[in-house]
Amino acid sequence: MKLTETKSVFTGTLAVACGAAMFASVAIAGNLTQERLNNSEAEPENWLHHHGNYETHRYSGLSEINAGNVHELKVAWTYAMGDTHGGGQDPVKFTVSGLEGTPLAEDGYLYITTGWGRVSKLDARGGRGELLWEYDPEADPDWAPSVTCCGINNRGVALHGNIVLSPVLDGRILALNKTDGSLIWETQVADPGIAEVITGAPLVINNLVLTGMAGAEFGVRGWIAALNVHTGEEVWRTHTIPAPGEPGNETWKDDHDAWATGGGSTWVTGAYDPELNLVYWGTANPGPDWDSAYRPGDNLWTDSTIAIDATTGEFVWGFQHTPNDPYDYDSIAEKTLVDGMIDGKFRRAVIHADRNGYVYAMDRVDGSYIWGTQFVDELNWTDGLDENGRPNAYDPNVDVQLYNPGTAAHRGTTTEVGAEGTVKGALCPTHAGGKNWSPTAYNPNTNLYYIPVLEGCNRALTIVSDPDWDPAVRQWFLGGYPFQTFADPDPAVEGLPFGRWKGSIAAIDVATGDVAGKYYVDFPPGGGILTTAGNLVFTGLLDGPVVALDATTLEELWRFDVGAGINAPPITFEAEGKQYVAIEVGYGGAHQQWSNDITPEMWFSNTPNVLYVFSR
Repeated sequence: MKLTETKSVFTGTLAVACGAAMFASVAIAGNLTQERLNNSEAEPENWLHHHGNYETHRYSGLSEINAGNVHELKVAWTYAMGDTHGGGQDPVKFTVSGLEGTPLAEDGYLYITTGWGRVSKLDARGGRGELLWEYDPEADPDWAPSVTCCGINNRGVALHGNIVLSPVLDGRILALNKTDGSLIWETQVADPGIAEVITGAPLVINNLVLTGMAGAEFGVRGWIAALNVHTGEEVWRTHTIPAPGEPGNETWKDDHDAWATGGGSTWVTGAYDPELNLVYWGTANPGPDWDSAYRPGDNLWTDSTIAIDATTGEFVWGFQHTPNDPYDYDSIAEKTLVDGMIDGKFRRAVIHADRNGYVYAMDRVDGSYIWGTQFVDELNWTDGLDENGRPNAYDPNVDVQLYNPGTAAHRGTTTEVGAEGTVKGALCPTHAGGKNWSPTAYNPNTNLYYIPVLEGCNRALTIVSDPDWDPAVRQWFLGGYPFQTFADPDPAVEGLPFGRWKGSIAAIDVATGDVAGKYYVDFPPGGGILTTAGNLVFTGLLDGPVVALDATTLEELWRFDVGAGINAPPITFEAEGKQYVAIEVGYGGAHQQWSNDITPEMWFSNTPNVLYVFSR
């Protein structure tokens, strides 16, 4: 592990040996208090949280750049982040490493990460980005990518006091000195030997740093863990799938312990309500993904929004969006906390846009359902939600859900392990979801919630899973796979938009749940959303443009083509009284690896891995 400064180079060994001594200076120099983190909205010049604030608004109170002058935006400076090299070995290899990170900004300094976990601190004052230090965790380029399904990813850091907390793909959490980048501690939290990895940014709450994990495609059992922010010692760990004897385990109705390898990973950063002291997190698909007969029952708490006590990790409530999911419809996405008049009365709500094509509002005290709305153009797996937010097509009297006929792949008449199921699925939205990991944003001035939407459909098939499957052997645990029909349209799905994925930005009225408007694009919006007090919405698109929209009308006001695909969300910050918009550019991740067939132009996208910073 290497730390690079302008004047010296330290090894990780030296940094660990000096950790105790350095911590004394950290305690004195630390200035990012819990009070500041709780009230980050009071500092619009900074971007102190992964999602902007604990409530996951991805909103900034800055308005120097606004709907009236955004057309004046130009490139202020760029910074070449590097680390574009691929890696991996069987069962997964990646040709490149792109960028999916959210920079953090504090007092004119930026903290950024590459997919490989290299952390850099930049001085953004003076109208340029000067490298102050960088730390390379030296993730194994052959081993680390081989245990992740969907790219060489690192989505960013967290800040606390004078500490920078960063994940590494191989399952480590690092604590670095904010001043000089030296290592304070590192903890191996996830076990890559069973394909547990960490790609999401940590969440700091008081003296704890929380992290989720990825790995549902390899047969893991999901969890959220909390470490002591000063020492790295684990304080609690909460699994998303209940063990035998715990409430909810009865929803795994098999005879081969499917719960133990049942997925439910937690790889997107959660939200926090300081008053309730509750953390809200999303959980991923059950495993295996497409062989739902392997795991009969609802499979709690996969595909769910869950609330847990931040101090103890105690499970408080859960809301499952797609029981016994046969579609790979993760509910992994970020949770957005909103207070206000919702559905006719004042509520404290948590808003969630699900892969299954519905956006939900739930009471964040008890998880009760408020409203749900379809936000994709095409949705065929159910014909709506009932009064409790359950899919209308859900049948409580069966253990293996088929939902609307023809949409779910399943075994059919096939019983032989390893054989292909006789019934293929034709699903809308696609297995990648109406909304994938790319984050939403909420603007308190418009009361609109903005969703980056993947518009399209695809097909899937089941392969009968082996009940003697060994999770200790590093291998896929999918129970089938999705496939596209771009080059070979299927007459069985004539009339549906199969094979070509497009995108949109959907604006949802939080008070009613109604779709207030849509902005359509030719490629999925891979970058996520930023919204501002300047009545703007910013996003980056997979084919290269950064765009700014009117936050009320979704009219396009500005566009700049960076010449490469964008997978990362933008932020805005202020340095020396001037507002900037920053976004990481580098086409990698899941779309580059698995989905270019349905956006074939993207095969030719560059992966420069560059931070772009714009100003007027």
